[in-house]
Amino acid sequence: MTNMVTYNRTMISLNINEIKTHFSSFLAKVSNGETVIVCKRNVPIAEIKPIAVLPNKKRPIGLAGKEYPDFKISDAFFDPLPDDIVAAFNGENS
Repeated sequence: MTNMVTYNRTMISLNINEIKTHFSSFLAKVSNGETVIVCKRNVPIAEIKPIAVLPNKKRPIGLAGKEYPDFKISDAFFDPLPDDIVAAFNGENS
């Protein structure tokens, strides 16, 4: 059997048996930013890659204020929806 470990930047291609044997070490590589390509009989079938890090700061409610400084949301926007619209959202007859 040919050893399928190939390094292409931060990408490793391995057959299933090799991943099962050394799973923890490859997860460590993934946590360090590398991508592991899972192969079945040397044919790529899946990819294991790190999850993108979410930003630590709160997301702004809207960006319109930066591009359109005169943009204002009226107070009526925050009023409760009419009963017929709420019923439609809940799949009920109005």
